[in-house]
Formats: sequence, C-alpha cells, structure tokens
Amino acid sequence: MNEITWNDFEKVDIRVGTIIAVDDFPKARKPAYQLKIDFGELGIRQSSAQITVNYTKEELLGRQVLAVVNFPKKQIANFFSECLTTGLPDEAGNVVLIAPDTKVPNGARLY
Repeated sequence: MNEITWNDFEKVDIRVGTIIAVDDFPKARKPAYQLKIDFGELGIRQSSAQITVNYTKEELLGRQVLAVVNFPKKQIANFFSECLTTGLPDEAGNVVLIAPDTKVPNGARLY
C-alpha cells in the first residue's frame, strides 16, 4: 500500500449529491447509465456509471451518492463525464454505490 500525506488527501474533493436523472448509455463499451447529479452550490454534473447490474433507473432517482468532483472531464463515447461516482465491488465484481446512510445537504464534502 502506498501511503499518502494529508495534503494529498485534501486534493481529492469528494462531495455528496442527489441523482436527479438517469438515462441508458447504449454507446458505452460496458453497460452503464448516464447520471445527472445535483451537488447543491456546485451545480449539476453528469457521470457515467457502470451500475446497471445492481440498480434500476427507478432505484437511482433521488438517491444520494458520493463522487469525486475535481477530476477533469472524461469523454466516454459521445458523453462527457464531469465527476466520478464512487462505489465498491460486490462479491461478483459489480459496483455497489457509496452513499451516506442519512440524508445530508447536497454538496457536503467528505473529510
């Protein structure tokens, strides 16, 4: 494991946001959704997320998630992902989203 400094950690801006729109992403190489996430004062950002195995579009709407918001935009097919939605692999290797267990204000930063 590579250790990092506190200054390194502070560079990663992880915020909570609420998913406000979910669309299929047929042009992605692996099955994915296109998400629109409301980060409060930071605004609405979009993200591509390979979470189709564990989540339906309906389950995702209104759900809060944690995302890295200070990565540069990444083009995936014809879509620009503006943040990285965080998750962990389940036993089958499919993504399980990381989220607060109690509702918090959109835009709150992870420390």
